[in-house]
Amino acid sequence: MIAAVSTVGDLAQTAGVVVAALLAAAVLLARSDRARSAAMLATLVLTPVLLVANIWSTPQLAPLRDRPLLALAVAGGGLLVLALGAFAIHRMPELVALAAAVALPFRVPIESGGDTANLLLPLYLVIAAGVLAYAVPRLRATPGLDDDEPVQRRGLLEWLLAATLVLYAVQSAYSSDFDKALSQLIFFYVPFALLFALLRRVPWTAQLAGRCLVVLVVLAAALVGIGFVEFAKRELLLNPKVIASNQFESYFRVNSLFFDPNIYGRFLATVMLGLAAVLLWGRRPLVVVGCVAALVLLWAGLVLTLSQSSFTALLAGLTVLGALRWGLRRAAAVVLAFAIAGTVVVLAAPGAVGVDQSAEQVTSGRSTLVRGGIDLATARPLAGWGAGAFRREYRRQEKASSARASAASHTIPITIAAEQGIGGLALYLALVIVAIGGLLRGARHSIARAAIAAAFVALVVHTLLYAAFLEDPLAWALLAVGSALRPSGAQEPEPAAEPAAAAP
Repeated sequence: MIAAVSTVGDLAQTAGVVVAALLAAAVLLARSDRARSAAMLATLVLTPVLLVANIWSTPQLAPLRDRPLLALAVAGGGLLVLALGAFAIHRMPELVALAAAVALPFRVPIESGGDTANLLLPLYLVIAAGVLAYAVPRLRATPGLDDDEPVQRRGLLEWLLAATLVLYAVQSAYSSDFDKALSQLIFFYVPFALLFALLRRVPWTAQLAGRCLVVLVVLAAALVGIGFVEFAKRELLLNPKVIASNQFESYFRVNSLFFDPNIYGRFLATVMLGLAAVLLWGRRPLVVVGCVAALVLLWAGLVLTLSQSSFTALLAGLTVLGALRWGLRRAAAVVLAFAIAGTVVVLAAPGAVGVDQSAEQVTSGRSTLVRGGIDLATARPLAGWGAGAFRREYRRQEKASSARASAASHTIPITIAAEQGIGGLALYLALVIVAIGGLLRGARHSIARAAIAAAFVALVVHTLLYAAFLEDPLAWALLAVGSALRPSGAQEPEPAAEPAAAAP
């Protein structure tokens, strides 16, 4: 079956991508649990077929192609693991949140579309098990009978996410790099839409959010420990590009079990913002001391990444927390003080901060990518060059080598404008505005909401300096949990937390 699917023409593959995006959109927008469950299962079947068809001829699958019995054994083992996971999640629905938190950082390299993608295979297993646990019981239930779950309305956020998925799939039809667009959809957008739907329907409480934060802190501490070992030995475990870069630079960057120091730094910054929120609103001395100790450890790990984008994102998130805790004016005053101090340092020692260098040197080549991305966007402002086409079109127009070409401009709005034109850029801006506005609503009186809002703002800032917005499961997870915790029009009981500002 897979061999037959892999031989179909480009039109059939494009249709498959569009159908997968429509199914994911249906998961986000379905009115009934049965319709959503059917769309989930259909997506769960179609996506692996498209994936395996795309990578069937790659070296990674050679053992399975040559030995059918081994392929059957692997498939059987995978189904058994999914069945056990689905049973556990069905018995304990909040387990999907804890398992997703554990699986977030772990990636496995897979070749697709002539490139190597670092995929979150453990997270995909969690998503698949969660889909089975959610969908199968609802499809087996008697139609027309009401269940005990509260009705969750589709908001503007869900509509914008669905529109983003469908538009990206449609624009893959005229992309010069269809394989890249397919990889983005089946590896990231579609499975993470399922993750959003699953986390959105978990019975979230402040206690569950706290347990997830504990899991992330323990995980981050272990990853930082691995980073310390890398720094001490001056050897990286993963990513040949970073290994080569360290050999030719005077500094040494660690990435722990991540394939990129910037993504590693983004993860650490997200966990640190959760700890900072607990520290700012916390009352128990033991909790405060524990948060301070964990923040010191994670800060040491973050420093070793030398990720400027992660430092900036962390500062943005802390600014949000400060504004929520003490008010916008005080937070703005602190930011202004840091800006003045930074200006003084630049004027006093411009060479120490690289002001005397060119923009190309200071940004490690990213300024050239940004200029190239702007040129691509202005050349086709309406429809863009097609989903996933940035690297190929940049290489063609700038006559850059494959080593210099990048999959993105390292500035998400520019990448979207170049690939998807005005329509895609408008959707992106609307999504960011609606998401941040929704997450900030009620955040002053809830530690969990404050942490999620600050982490999402930090992630958005990070994408302005690096890449990977909806390609990062953190974005979908933060939106899902924030939406589930966000107060509705009805009166919502708040967790016992110190108010952000005392009422006069």
